Amino acid sequence: MSSSHTGFLSRLFLLLITCVPVFAAAAQDVVLGASVQLTGPVANTGRYYRDSYQFAVDKINAAGGVKIAGQSHKLVLKLYDNQSDVNLSMRQYTQLVTEDKVNLLLGPFASNFALADSAISEKYKVPMVQGGGASDQIFARKFQYIFGTLAPASNYFGSTISMLKLLKPAPKSVALLYADDAFDVSVAEGTRPMLKQAGLNVVLDERYSTNATDFNSLLSQIKSQNADVVLVAGHETEILNFVRQAKSLEVAPKMYSFTVGVPSEDFRKALGRDANYAFGMTPWLPSAELKDRWFGDAGQFAKAYKAKFGYDPDYHAASGAADVEALVQAMEDAGSLDPQKVRDALARIRFDSLYGPIAFNANGQIELPQMVIQVQGDNVVEIYGLKGLIKQPKYPMPAWNQR
Repeated sequence: MSSSHTGFLSRLFLLLITCVPVFAAAAQDVVLGASVQLTGPVANTGRYYRDSYQFAVDKINAAGGVKIAGQSHKLVLKLYDNQSDVNLSMRQYTQLVTEDKVNLLLGPFASNFALADSAISEKYKVPMVQGGGASDQIFARKFQYIFGTLAPASNYFGSTISMLKLLKPAPKSVALLYADDAFDVSVAEGTRPMLKQAGLNVVLDERYSTNATDFNSLLSQIKSQNADVVLVAGHETEILNFVRQAKSLEVAPKMYSFTVGVPSEDFRKALGRDANYAFGMTPWLPSAELKDRWFGDAGQFAKAYKAKFGYDPDYHAASGAADVEALVQAMEDAGSLDPQKVRDALARIRFDSLYGPIAFNANGQIELPQMVIQVQGDNVVEIYGLKGLIKQPKYPMPAWNQR
């Protein structure tokens, strides 16, 4: 055989290989589709959803899969990397529904992504359960096919503000900073009336650009206004920059609280001792009290998760796993794969998950209280919850040069 003919066959073979889809599912499999951030600015959080989705899928399959009308089906996860690009994410969700023909959808991370991508699930009437977007805007449109396992962003600082009343010396002035994306705007809109009702003086209320790296001007204003408490709604990289620059400028009010970061092991590792005294919130901690059909309880889930992936899960991972469980429970309750029947089952669903009790409001969002947590040494400590003050916080925060 001539070398030219051999080269042609080799090129043809390679072409055939590249044209074969890497995704293939048996006819009886149930395919769950998602697009998440595996690269780009928020990939560090996006991985929680990739890992938790696959972890839950594998666990449920090991237990026999999803049982629909007496027949067992294996779950298959079809996942794309949206590269932290909202427009790409929308195209990928369209492809998942129209070309890949997935049965049901899991969500992306971040409210601006969920806000955009849920329009695809609504257009094609395919249910999406997502635990990555909490903005009230997602659920204010009266969509019928979007369900969320994060509590409303507008109440993220609710428990923190309730706790402020118990602190001594009582804080009197507050600075509120928030990024200009859907989640953080919702946080700010909900926080303002709660601060007013609590009788706190808001000395600074400023929006900053998403992915901002320079907080020097805002920190100078916090210092000049002598704010007692600083509440920051943003994403993890922004909060890291904020803390580092606060230390550099020696800006140390009585208290900092952040919507994200504090529950994350990576956040605390990135800051080291500088993470100390930071307050945050979480709807989930790996408690053995949270019983679960597949994992046993949340404590067992957390232990197995770390053993598999090498890092501790936070509420992003727990909510992601609960999203898979919610779709499975809804399919079994409906006894069908029909998207409309699964959607109706989700609307009335009631079950206990490793994340907590799952039951969606009329708008499709869940209600879970936020626990106030604080970094104390090498640990994250629960400070305030449904039962009030659980442990005395380290407050006021000392100056940076006194740590």
